[in-house]
Amino acid sequence: MKPISTPNAPAAIGPYSQAIDLGDTIFTSGIIPVVPATGEIAGDTVEEQTEQALTNLKHLLEDAGSSIEHVVKTTVFIKDMNDFGKINEIYAKYFTGTLPARSCVEVARLPKDVKLEIEAIAIKKN
Repeated sequence: MKPISTPNAPAAIGPYSQAIDLGDTIFTSGIIPVVPATGEIAGDTVEEQTEQALTNLKHLLEDAGSSIEHVVKTTVFIKDMNDFGKINEIYAKYFTGTLPARSCVEVARLPKDVKLEIEAIAIKKN
């Protein structure tokens, strides 16, 4: 088991790793829409925040030896289920072909009061 750390995704804001490499599998922590270079939340809209969170996820997976195309499962935590359709529009730009399994859960509150958080399980590239 090896922790993954990259400056291309938001730094952990607590006692956890950005991701864990477990041989052929990468488990990410929840990824929020923070711009890694500034530490600021990316925009006020759910669309802007979804785009940033997925970009962060993409960079984290690539730095861990995987990719968006190798994601087998995601969990999306959203602040407002009414944003489900808007999130899906952005999500569909990142995930194409064989789509990963997914859960989507509305929650009362997320870190830094963002509108969504995404975690993923991916296999490494061969």
